[in-house]
Formats: sequence, structure tokens, C-alpha cells
Amino acid sequence: MPARSLLPNLLSLSRVLLAPFAVRAVLLGQWRQAVVIFAAAGITDVLDGFLARWWRVSTQLGAYLDPAADKILLSATFVALGSARALPWWLVGIVLARDLLILAGAGVAMLTRRRRDFPPSVWGKLSTFLQSAAAGAAILARAWPETGMAYLTPPLIWLAAGGTVFSGLDYARRGSAAR
Repeated sequence: MPARSLLPNLLSLSRVLLAPFAVRAVLLGQWRQAVVIFAAAGITDVLDGFLARWWRVSTQLGAYLDPAADKILLSATFVALGSARALPWWLVGIVLARDLLILAGAGVAMLTRRRRDFPPSVWGKLSTFLQSAAAGAAILARAWPETGMAYLTPPLIWLAAGGTVFSGLDYARRGSAAR
């Protein structure tokens, strides 16, 4: 593995390592600490993609690690936010169900098809963005209630739900059409 590809992969790995700290901060009601952790994770997500494109490096590890890190961080954070009553459980269920659907579909495809690559769709990326925005708004609303983020959280919850359902349906459609 070239040395330049190491840093983007380490940044992706850092999101996995930040997940338990984000969960702990949310569950303990340490909302400002949760903001810092969630923001740091977001910065690593932007940086790893930027550096990989800038240096024109991509690895098989990075292709799997980057989206897996996003899913681990978001899924863990959503469960914690559901437990803390900062996000509704129905949204947590939609997010987790979509991810399990994609994981199961990829597993079946790997066992039954020649094609082994699963490129992310624009809808999947949009869904991840909307999920991050909803989680971030819920955390910010509790960290700084005076900012009015509590008013922005409900529309972001509905946008995240819609984007998650739509992207799940799109992945199911793409998966059933792939050979």
C-alpha cells in the first residue's frame, strides 16, 4: 500500500474509533462534547475523500472502510440519540433497516454474482448527508438550546427519513437489476 493511501485510510478508521466516544457523550448527556466528536468525525470524512482524490490514490481497503466507517458512526450515534430521546425510534429503525437491507443484499450478491463492486449511489450519499444533518441538529439543539436548532431538527428528521427510504429503494432496484 503506498504511503499516501495510508493517511486517508487512517482518517476513515478514526471515525470507527470515534463512534464509542460519540455514543458515550450522547448517553451521558454531554452534548457539547458530542458536538466536538461528531464534528471531528465529519472533518475526517471530508479530509479522507479530499486527500484520496488530491493524491489520486484509492485502495480496496479504502473503498470498503470509508462507507463502513460512516455506517458504524451513524448507526451507533442514531441508536444513542434514540436512547436519549433526541431522535425518534421510528427514524432509528428506518436507518438501521436500510443499512441491514444493503448489507444483506451485498452479501447475497457476493455469493451469487460475478460482480463484486458496490459503488455508492448519489442517493446513498445524499441519504448519509441528511442523516448526518439530522443527527447533528439533534445534538446541537441539546448542546445550545438557545440557538433555535430545535426548530430545524424536525424538518431534517423528515428529510433524513425520506432520503433513507428512497436510497434504500434505489439500492434494492440497482441490486435486483445487477448481474
